[in-house]
Amino acid sequence: MRVAMISPEIAPFAKTGGLADVVGTLAAALERYGHELYLIMPAYRSVLRNDFALEQTEIKLAVPLSDKLLEASVLTARLGRNISVYFLRADQYFDREFLYGTPQGDYPDNAERFVFFGRAALEILRHQPVDIVHCHDWQSALAIVFLSTQADRYPESAAAKTVFTVHNLGFQGIFPQSDWHLLNLERSYFSLDYLEFYANINFLKGALIFADRITVVSPTYAREIMDREQGFGLDGVLRRRAADLVGILNGVDYGQWNPWTDPFISPHYGQHSLSVKRRCKKSLQKSVGLRERSSVPLIGIISRLTSQKGFDLVEKIFHRLMQRDLQVVVLGSGEPRYEEFFARAAERHPQQVAVRIGFDETLAHQIEAGADIFLMPSLYEPCGLTQMRAQRYGALPIGRTVGGLADTIEDEVSGFLFDGYSPDAFDAAVRRALALYADRDEYQRRARGAMRRDFNEHREMHNVRSLNDEHDPTARPPHDRAHSLARRCRCAAVSHPRD
Repeated sequence: MRVAMISPEIAPFAKTGGLADVVGTLAAALERYGHELYLIMPAYRSVLRNDFALEQTEIKLAVPLSDKLLEASVLTARLGRNISVYFLRADQYFDREFLYGTPQGDYPDNAERFVFFGRAALEILRHQPVDIVHCHDWQSALAIVFLSTQADRYPESAAAKTVFTVHNLGFQGIFPQSDWHLLNLERSYFSLDYLEFYANINFLKGALIFADRITVVSPTYAREIMDREQGFGLDGVLRRRAADLVGILNGVDYGQWNPWTDPFISPHYGQHSLSVKRRCKKSLQKSVGLRERSSVPLIGIISRLTSQKGFDLVEKIFHRLMQRDLQVVVLGSGEPRYEEFFARAAERHPQQVAVRIGFDETLAHQIEAGADIFLMPSLYEPCGLTQMRAQRYGALPIGRTVGGLADTIEDEVSGFLFDGYSPDAFDAAVRRALALYADRDEYQRRARGAMRRDFNEHREMHNVRSLNDEHDPTARPPHDRAHSLARRCRCAAVSHPRD
């Protein structure tokens, strides 16, 4: 089959979070099944200024936007064995330092930017017709809306089935009614039954209404978003589409995240050489300026620094953490208040806290290998990847019982879970983890068990098949789970007719 994935970011070309990783590895998995993959994303500055072996295509686009017809060009590169990645080049929209906005807020023309992206992606597909159009998150949502409501404009793709994946329902692409002219849609679609949302335009809602099938990134999250608490105003829409919605757990590409082969860490180790992890820990401590102490628990945080990720809880219990004999290393960026909080914490506690604002791929791997415990106290968590990677590296995550954290952490077995969203509940889980760490033999036994957990293939948490104890976990082929996800996405689209 011929499959187009339209996404605002794809690793390694541009990345702000797990969305980019998922799209890149899912495409590669579908290709291994024998399907033809075509990926479409904007030509951001990060694409244009890095060494990605880009080629200029002969495709020239004329994209309708309001009462204008805008020109754009298309670049291409290769991913996987032979996946074509098309980059929409429109420098006035995408040649910027950041993808969606500055640290001070979203770009004010994001509606125009991503209306243009959705239209332009369909124009690219005039030159490359496909059987399935798979869109990711609100930035690409309008491609499904335009294809469904204006099929006569896109006859080459009119018969294609559509899949829409929600990676985080908290981000919906909500814009004022005054931007409606950008969409070139009939006014009747600005109504409660379609794209209207509290007198605004909601891009993501449009895709939820018109997509043939909807996927979200974990089974628990699929259930949670149908309730008012986590539905962000769209729980009613999602309940109406329940028969067409499925939660498919994201997974880990063990070809990239594997302590036995990881090129970013030294030395390598596996579940039967877990003691070697101490050397990775010392190396991490040295590189971030912490005192080299193998006996104290080293807590890792790799995350967007936002309220969604539970950093108000971290802030409220941080003074308790600093009263204990432990170290914390933080890698991430996000809301200025949390960036400033962690920067001040590092200044006040230089022997206990190291902070790196931004993202560093090498350091992320080194923290996974060097940390003993990870903190993920999310308010809500569609899936999360850090906790799955941490378990493969022999570190135990602490997470709240929500979304993908509930699906991937088994309490007191491969990590620690807490229920109520409160500082005391979070601190109690931290105390349980530190108590376990004090019992070195038991801690290592559970860490080895966590390393055996396999998030290659989709399965419910309590049915996770352990790896053969006689072999290192790295001996398994790295992409089984991606194959499973690819198969389910393919079937989700094929089994549901457009009407």
